[in-house]
Amino acid sequence: MAEDSLVMSALSACRSRLQAFIRGRTATRADADDILQDITVQLMKVEQPVENVAAWLFRAARNEMIDRGRKKRELPFSDFFASDDTLPEEELSEILFGETETPEEAYLSELFWEELSDALAALPPAQYEAFVKTELYDYSVNALAQETGVSVQALLSRKHKAVRYLRLRLRALYEEIVAD
Repeated sequence: MAEDSLVMSALSACRSRLQAFIRGRTATRADADDILQDITVQLMKVEQPVENVAAWLFRAARNEMIDRGRKKRELPFSDFFASDDTLPEEELSEILFGETETPEEAYLSELFWEELSDALAALPPAQYEAFVKTELYDYSVNALAQETGVSVQALLSRKHKAVRYLRLRLRALYEEIVAD
């Protein structure tokens, strides 16, 4: 416990410098706050004693920013529309998951679910299992890895391949629906 209080006092002492360091290298304040929170949590989880907490925090912050920079960023579809526009994805979501009010909506919903079912059936068994269990049955990747004996990385790769395939396969249907 005394070690925890020493770590916290060291964190408090360099917090403002660390915040300035992170904010100067990130696009938004929210990203900077997220990084600061993430590295604070990482520091709390460190099992071995940290001799120089400030150096550790700055190195961890730099590594976290590099890791986040390496990840592919997907822009939300909503960024392409003004706030007063009706988003095609919102309308589509309402048709697919809400109550259908017209015969056209019922047809589109049925068509989508049939296409999704066909696309899922076309996946290789390993990709199918990784996708369905993590997305439809709320398995965590770790739980699925323990159940199947397959590494987490392999499961993530399988799921990623399944998602790519499903996006490609369902893209034409999506574009037809949205174009109407």
